[in-house]
Amino acid sequence: MKYLRERVLKREVLAGTWLNLGSNVTAEIAGRAGFDWLLVDLEHGSGDEAYLMGQLQAISATDAAAIVRIPWNEAPRVKRTLDLGPSGIMVPYVNTAEEARRAVAAMRYPPEGVRGAARFTRAAGFSMDFDRYFAEANANLLTVVQIETPQAVEQVEEIAAIEGVDVLFVGPLDLSVGLGIPGQNMHPDFRAALKRVSEAARRNSKAAGILLASADQIAPTVADGFTFVAVGSDGGMVAAGMKSLRSAFQSVQKGS
Repeated sequence: MKYLRERVLKREVLAGTWLNLGSNVTAEIAGRAGFDWLLVDLEHGSGDEAYLMGQLQAISATDAAAIVRIPWNEAPRVKRTLDLGPSGIMVPYVNTAEEARRAVAAMRYPPEGVRGAARFTRAAGFSMDFDRYFAEANANLLTVVQIETPQAVEQVEEIAAIEGVDVLFVGPLDLSVGLGIPGQNMHPDFRAALKRVSEAARRNSKAAGILLASADQIAPTVADGFTFVAVGSDGGMVAAGMKSLRSAFQSVQKGS
């Protein structure tokens, strides 16, 4: 297991990117590129649980830690996903402290939580590493909760105070839509929301995270207190590369 939680809670700046193609090939490419963490997206990505095992196996051949975004805050989804062996879970649409508490409980074995135990899982080395995994999992698996609504921003201090919540992760598009300013990430209301998230994370010794659209946003975002930062996605990079390559033909094609 590649545990990342200790570095996250030290508020190290950790580089990530999104995997939304459901491809084990691009997952391995991203891992070999040297990212600290990779987010396998089961909420909006092209792949589902059937594609997850291959992506996790590909990432495990690299130095990157695999984080999986599940579709919803449900204990069975958390349990099933963790058994496949990621380093952590991202839970979408967490709006209240109670919802955050429920996510944390799903991440942990009793008595700290409600996660069911099983020996023959990939996470436990198919029973060969169960004792060590069982002893370490509660303390080392990363719990990332998404702050992506005005309600979540209003309650971010209470969410951040929940023991076991490690990262307050802004979903920028959903948050801007919820604020009535879709895509306007420089709008004062959006900037104020980011500040509330960052300050709540700092006061509670947690990390603040966000997904960025471009590399030029990294430095100012880190200056704002965000340390668990992802930029772009495998799908976005493939699409941009394809579009750029296609445009190279325009000068030699009539009517283009």
